Amino acid sequence: MQRLEEFGPLFPGSRIGIMLVHGLAGTPTEMKAVAKQLNRYGFTVFCPLLVGHCSSEADLVATQWKDWADSVENAYERMAKHMDVVFVGGLSAGAVLSLHLAQRKPEKPRALCLYSITLKWDGWSIPKLSFLLPLVLRLPYIGKRYRFKETYPYGIMNEKLRRLIHSQMQSGDSSIAGHFATPGTSLRELWRLVDIVKKGLPDMRTPTLIVHARKDDIASMENNAMYIKQRLGGPSELVILENSYHMITVDQERNDVCDATAAYFYNLLDESEKAELARCAQAAIPASNGDENSSGAMICQGALA
Repeated sequence: MQRLEEFGPLFPGSRIGIMLVHGLAGTPTEMKAVAKQLNRYGFTVFCPLLVGHCSSEADLVATQWKDWADSVENAYERMAKHMDVVFVGGLSAGAVLSLHLAQRKPEKPRALCLYSITLKWDGWSIPKLSFLLPLVLRLPYIGKRYRFKETYPYGIMNEKLRRLIHSQMQSGDSSIAGHFATPGTSLRELWRLVDIVKKGLPDMRTPTLIVHARKDDIASMENNAMYIKQRLGGPSELVILENSYHMITVDQERNDVCDATAAYFYNLLDESEKAELARCAQAAIPASNGDENSSGAMICQGALA
């Protein structure tokens, strides 16, 4: 039998688990900083590798959204065999895949965390004519050859970290920082998944934490995080970050992302589950601090006006 860590980075802890899914054309490395800190709070954290990723562009293009969704579901089932509770979350397209898993398996994940959810590529760094991209991708010749290239600031507000990430992206090793460009065919697959997920939002009852940067350069808060918040059928909470761009799991507020996630999930555990978490914890989960945390990130509950 294959071990769980053969499918992606695993940080063993208690029998309270969190599965974190990376983004399209990305890598589990995107989730490691948050995963390690969550593990210090006692959670077992698993960061599965999506099928077709961390390899050649041809391998990525050969996969469709159903393949990514199946790999997320299979990873969840493998992890759930060893856990009493499993929470699920993801970054960007990984957040969309997490929503889709909860729609397919509504009785499975205890709750979700959605980091920089990306339903629409409309952040401030995206070219103004990007609304024409769906039409371009339908063109028989151009559509198959189109590649969406990452541009400044590459989802990172921290300048030192941005230079490092950019250098890794240009290295050509997709296992380190993912692909420097996203194939157009993969974008089309993501948008097909988004259309399906959006239709099911009103029927969802899974508690959901949404974390998004106000200045997200890839996916605007208004048309992504707030779109989700206003349409989910179940309870949700929105945390707005003020000092990050799109890649909030690696940018300079990553510790705040982790602490908000830990506190949200912790409050959904019963007393015996909290005791199990504490058994493996190396640090106490910071208490929630009203409507604003220590970094200035805003916490919004209930419906938004």
